[in-house]
Amino acid sequence: MSATGLASAPELADRVVRAARGPCIAIVEERHEAEVRFANNTVTTDGVRVDRRVTAIVVEPPEAPGGPGAAGVARRSGEVDVEQLVAEARGSKSAVDDAAPLVGGGEDPEFGEDAAVTGFERLAPVVSGLAAAFTRAEATGAVLSGFAQHRVTTTYLASSSGLRRRHVQTTAALELVGRDGGASSWAGAGSADFLDVELESLEEAVHRGLAWSARRIDVAPGRHDVLLPPSAVADLMLFFAGAASGRESEEGRTVFSKPGGGTRLGESLTPLGFDLWSDPAEHGLECAPFFVTSVSSADASVFDNGLPLGRTDWLRDGRLDSLRYHRAGAERSHARPAAGADNLSLALAGADGSLEDLVAATERGLLVTCLWYIREVDPKTLLLTGLTRDGVYVVEDGRVVGATSNFRFNESPVDVLARATHASSSVRTLGREGGSWMNRTAMPALRVPDWNMSTASQAV
Repeated sequence: MSATGLASAPELADRVVRAARGPCIAIVEERHEAEVRFANNTVTTDGVRVDRRVTAIVVEPPEAPGGPGAAGVARRSGEVDVEQLVAEARGSKSAVDDAAPLVGGGEDPEFGEDAAVTGFERLAPVVSGLAAAFTRAEATGAVLSGFAQHRVTTTYLASSSGLRRRHVQTTAALELVGRDGGASSWAGAGSADFLDVELESLEEAVHRGLAWSARRIDVAPGRHDVLLPPSAVADLMLFFAGAASGRESEEGRTVFSKPGGGTRLGESLTPLGFDLWSDPAEHGLECAPFFVTSVSSADASVFDNGLPLGRTDWLRDGRLDSLRYHRAGAERSHARPAAGADNLSLALAGADGSLEDLVAATERGLLVTCLWYIREVDPKTLLLTGLTRDGVYVVEDGRVVGATSNFRFNESPVDVLARATHASSSVRTLGREGGSWMNRTAMPALRVPDWNMSTASQAV
């Protein structure tokens, strides 16, 4: 039995495969999560949650390469009737165009181990400092809110091909918001645990933003030189990578579609030699080294479950180097298969320094804290709209001199990289919006001229 009181996850995965009595893939994901939330300078809620999701995928691989196949999928949470789950998957089976031979391989030595767990002790590095942080905030008239979360997800992948994979992924996040009157300021950090996250550093950043807000400066909407912190860059680059669909680009539906047909693979997109990549082995951003999905899409296939993942360069020296293809799609398009790992890094070779260095070198511009409520407007240009949040600051002669209103913006991540004139060194960061689904990102700060602040916003 597992810590949940349910049947052990590896045994459950094996039972699903046996019950299928034919080609099948089983995925069991067990997640343990500990969380503390706080507001108005006091802890408000805490708890530990345990969740299990089981997926049965019944397939008919193609008899010949590129041939037809079929797949059916069923998912359940918590306690599962294996026979019923497999029957449901079999009953939903239909013809698909992404069929490929099941991925083979052996068994991970740790496959039979129980799922990893977490608890409040993993939050101790943060929780132990909250009382002092609340006291300091009260002394300045500010209030703090936010949360600390630690999650451990153990994934078991079993296939009728004999493949047995297991991966444990730990994810931690800390977000802190300070408010003082009508001013607000945010800071956040992502981590595998909290050993490399300093509450006091985030606290200092929040109080610094509140201090900058003591002076209000009117700035009209329009085109401005903008300084983007790594967290804001992360949110933009997640949309960039998300648009890198090979099939949809071939169909003329993305910013990476070539006018007249085909894709922009190999085309230079940025005058600066930016690299954008995903790599399961990236130091500090390690994630699952094999592909896992419970649903097929334009460029992801359930038949590819268990496929080993390596580094994928989306941009290399400013050129579009990869688009996502599952194996069947890659064969049809004479491309190489590519699937993004659960991390994303952007860097400019030779760039160094920090956001503070970019501020010091700026004659006049706007320093953004973070981006929020980002939505795609036009997939063919990847035009996004969204809001700045929790502080936009005016920079003059290399220093922050005050705060202005928040704004609605309209920008494309592709255009942002093409116009960027300066970048700092890359650091691990947490996107304010995208960090909830991709915690593992490393980004530089960017200076971007002519950023379109379309209208003023009342958001704080």
